[in-house]
Amino acid sequence: MGAFDYISSFCSVTSTKTSKRKPMQTVEIKVKMDCDGCERRVRNSVINMRGVKTVDINRKQSRLTVTGNVDPNRVLKRVKNTGKRAEFWPYIPQHVVYYPYASGAYDKRAPAGHVRNVAQAYPTASSNAPEEKFASLFSGDNVHACSIM
Repeated sequence: MGAFDYISSFCSVTSTKTSKRKPMQTVEIKVKMDCDGCERRVRNSVINMRGVKTVDINRKQSRLTVTGNVDPNRVLKRVKNTGKRAEFWPYIPQHVVYYPYASGAYDKRAPAGHVRNVAQAYPTASSNAPEEKFASLFSGDNVHACSIM
Protein backbone atom coordinates (compact mmCIF):
# COMPACT_ATOMS: atom_id res chain seq x y z
CA MET A 1 0.00 0.00 0.00
CA GLY A 2 2.97 2.33 0.37
CA ALA A 3 3.50 2.66 -3.38
CA PHE A 4 -0.16 3.50 -3.93
CA ASP A 5 -0.01 6.31 -1.35
CA TYR A 6 3.16 7.63 -2.96
CA ILE A 7 1.62 7.75 -6.44
CA SER A 8 -1.70 9.16 -5.22
CA SER A 9 0.12 12.06 -3.60
CA PHE A 10 1.09 13.26 -7.09
CA CYS A 11 -2.44 12.93 -8.46
CA SER A 12 -4.40 14.50 -5.65
CA VAL A 13 -5.02 18.20 -5.39
CA THR A 14 -4.38 19.66 -2.02
CA SER A 15 -5.63 23.05 -1.09
CA THR A 16 -3.00 25.19 0.51
CA LYS A 17 -5.18 27.74 2.15
CA THR A 18 -3.04 30.31 3.86
CA SER A 19 -4.76 32.23 6.57
CA LYS A 20 -3.55 35.73 7.15
CA ARG A 21 -3.29 36.28 10.85
CA LYS A 22 -3.25 39.76 12.14
CA PRO A 23 -0.17 40.63 14.18
CA MET A 24 -0.39 40.86 17.96
CA GLN A 25 -0.89 44.50 18.84
CA THR A 26 -2.27 46.87 21.42
CA VAL A 27 -5.08 49.27 20.50
CA GLU A 28 -5.75 52.23 22.77
CA ILE A 29 -9.02 54.15 22.45
CA LYS A 30 -10.28 57.25 24.22
CA VAL A 31 -13.95 56.82 25.16
CA LYS A 32 -15.81 58.68 27.90
CA MET A 33 -17.28 56.33 30.50
CA ASP A 34 -19.24 57.81 33.40
CA CYS A 35 -20.61 54.81 35.26
CA ASP A 36 -20.31 51.04 35.67
CA GLY A 37 -22.99 50.51 33.02
CA CYS A 38 -21.02 52.46 30.41
CA GLU A 39 -17.88 50.54 31.28
CA ARG A 40 -19.68 47.19 31.04
CA ARG A 41 -21.28 48.09 27.71
CA VAL A 42 -17.92 49.09 26.19
CA ARG A 43 -16.17 46.01 27.59
CA ASN A 44 -18.85 43.62 26.29
CA SER A 45 -18.71 45.20 22.83
CA VAL A 46 -15.04 44.29 22.29
CA ILE A 47 -14.43 41.25 24.50
CA ASN A 48 -16.30 38.90 22.14
CA MET A 49 -14.33 39.95 19.04
CA ARG A 50 -12.17 37.32 17.37
CA GLY A 51 -8.52 37.60 18.38
CA VAL A 52 -8.98 39.68 21.55
CA LYS A 53 -6.72 38.49 24.38
CA THR A 54 -7.18 41.16 27.07
CA VAL A 55 -9.37 44.21 27.62
CA ASP A 56 -8.32 46.84 30.17
CA ILE A 57 -10.39 49.88 31.05
CA ASN A 58 -9.16 52.91 32.96
CA ARG A 59 -12.27 54.98 33.63
CA LYS A 60 -10.34 57.81 35.27
CA GLN A 61 -8.35 58.43 32.07
CA SER A 62 -11.26 57.44 29.77
CA ARG A 63 -8.99 54.86 28.21
CA LEU A 64 -9.74 51.45 26.69
CA THR A 65 -6.80 49.13 25.94
CA VAL A 66 -7.39 46.04 23.80
CA THR A 67 -4.57 43.54 23.24
CA GLY A 68 -4.68 40.75 20.69
CA ASN A 69 -4.72 39.84 17.02
CA VAL A 70 -7.23 42.53 16.06
CA ASP A 71 -7.73 45.26 13.48
CA PRO A 72 -7.67 48.70 15.19
CA ASN A 73 -10.36 50.14 12.90
CA ARG A 74 -12.74 47.29 13.68
CA VAL A 75 -12.24 47.79 17.42
CA LEU A 76 -12.97 51.51 17.04
CA LYS A 77 -16.09 50.76 15.00
CA ARG A 78 -17.36 48.30 17.64
CA VAL A 79 -16.89 50.88 20.40
CA LYS A 80 -18.67 53.56 18.35
CA ASN A 81 -21.61 51.17 17.85
CA THR A 82 -22.30 51.40 21.60
CA GLY A 83 -23.35 55.02 21.09
CA LYS A 84 -20.24 56.50 22.70
CA ARG A 85 -17.92 59.02 21.09
CA ALA A 86 -14.61 57.28 20.57
CA GLU A 87 -11.27 58.04 18.97
CA PHE A 88 -7.82 56.51 18.95
CA TRP A 89 -5.75 57.46 21.99
CA PRO A 90 -4.30 60.86 21.03
CA TYR A 91 -1.89 61.27 23.95
CA ILE A 92 1.72 60.21 24.46
CA PRO A 93 3.93 60.50 27.57
CA GLN A 94 5.36 63.97 28.08
CA HIS A 95 8.96 62.79 28.52
CA VAL A 96 9.00 61.37 24.97
CA VAL A 97 8.35 64.74 23.29
CA TYR A 98 11.09 67.35 22.75
CA TYR A 99 8.76 70.37 22.89
CA PRO A 100 5.73 69.47 25.05
CA TYR A 101 4.36 73.04 25.06
CA ALA A 102 4.38 73.54 21.28
CA SER A 103 1.16 74.85 19.79
CA GLY A 104 -1.41 72.09 19.75
CA ALA A 105 0.58 69.70 21.91
CA TYR A 106 -0.53 70.93 25.31
CA ASP A 107 -4.04 69.85 26.20
CA LYS A 108 -5.49 70.55 29.63
CA ARG A 109 -7.87 67.58 29.28
CA ALA A 110 -4.94 65.20 28.86
CA PRO A 111 -4.11 62.85 31.74
CA ALA A 112 -1.27 63.85 34.03
CA GLY A 113 2.11 63.49 32.34
CA HIS A 114 0.67 63.22 28.81
CA VAL A 115 0.48 65.61 25.83
CA ARG A 116 -1.14 65.37 22.39
CA ASN A 117 0.80 63.62 19.65
CA VAL A 118 1.42 66.44 17.14
CA ALA A 119 4.17 66.94 14.56
CA GLN A 120 5.27 70.32 15.98
CA ALA A 121 6.41 68.66 19.20
CA TYR A 122 9.27 66.88 17.42
CA PRO A 123 12.32 68.63 15.97
CA THR A 124 12.72 68.48 12.22
CA ALA A 125 15.69 66.71 10.68
CA SER A 126 17.05 69.91 9.10
CA SER A 127 16.97 72.05 12.23
CA ASN A 128 19.54 71.61 14.95
CA ALA A 129 18.17 72.60 18.30
CA PRO A 130 20.62 74.70 20.37
CA GLU A 131 20.21 72.31 23.31
CA GLU A 132 21.54 69.47 21.19
CA LYS A 133 24.61 71.48 20.12
CA PHE A 134 25.56 72.37 23.68
CA ALA A 135 24.95 68.87 24.94
CA SER A 136 27.43 67.46 22.46
CA LEU A 137 30.21 69.80 23.65
CA PHE A 138 30.55 67.99 26.96
CA SER A 139 30.67 64.24 26.99
CA GLY A 140 30.73 62.12 30.10
CA ASP A 141 31.99 59.16 28.12
CA ASN A 142 35.11 60.87 26.76
CA VAL A 143 36.42 63.51 29.16
CA HIS A 144 39.18 64.54 26.76
CA ALA A 145 36.66 65.50 24.07
CA CYS A 146 35.72 68.81 25.65
CA SER A 147 36.05 71.39 22.88
CA ILE A 148 36.21 74.38 25.23
CA MET A 149 39.52 73.35 26.77
